[in-house]
Amino acid sequence: MKKELIEQVKKISVFLTEEQAEQLIQYYEMLVEKNKVMNLTAITEWQDVLIRHFLDSLAPVSYIDFPDEGRLIDVGTGAGFPGIPLKIAFPDWRITLMDSLNKRVNFLREVIKKLGLSQIEVIHGRAEDLGRDPKYREQYDYCVSRAVANMATLCEYCTPFLKRGGIFLAYKSGKIEEELLEAKRAIHTLGCEMVKKETLVLPDSDIQRVFLFVQRKEKLSKKYPRKAGIPSKEPLGIVKR
Repeated sequence: MKKELIEQVKKISVFLTEEQAEQLIQYYEMLVEKNKVMNLTAITEWQDVLIRHFLDSLAPVSYIDFPDEGRLIDVGTGAGFPGIPLKIAFPDWRITLMDSLNKRVNFLREVIKKLGLSQIEVIHGRAEDLGRDPKYREQYDYCVSRAVANMATLCEYCTPFLKRGGIFLAYKSGKIEEELLEAKRAIHTLGCEMVKKETLVLPDSDIQRVFLFVQRKEKLSKKYPRKAGIPSKEPLGIVKR
């Protein structure tokens, strides 16, 4: 497993030490074990986790110019993707994992303790609430999310965490042209700009990933994010038909 993992991530220009590979394998074992008693992921076979979770989480790093002292927040991290693999691969990054389900938060705290990870915290809450908290609002260089939501909604969840010049990196799949068109007004309303789109097929698979990069250009209006539940029900800039 260890050798295969190290060789596979090399294909996406990520270079792991043996210790880092062991941490990822230990994380996988904890994930599978915990999944027996709570629903963390539908993907549990090693080969599938390797490609769909680990490689997928790490795939966009070649597009990231991350500062040495930078901060990253993973919004809607779930079972810890992409935040935990990113932390293991890049231990100097300061990372915040955020999720709205307390059971997942507790699991992630167990993972962090067991793997001996430092400069990483897990917070329980909703993006709409934490995006208004001065402790987290406009504090991060990067925000990442693999959460399943349309781009307009995701932008309202995620861009409030960005400082000026910060980047929101959205993990998307499938045909997203219409979704992007719908999100254009939301991105502008939130003081941001779409700066890059990258598409790749994950190694040894037919899984296509699209990475969207949205940059904060202006200070965020105090109106956003709106109250919990509204961004998903009434996405910014999308007219109900």
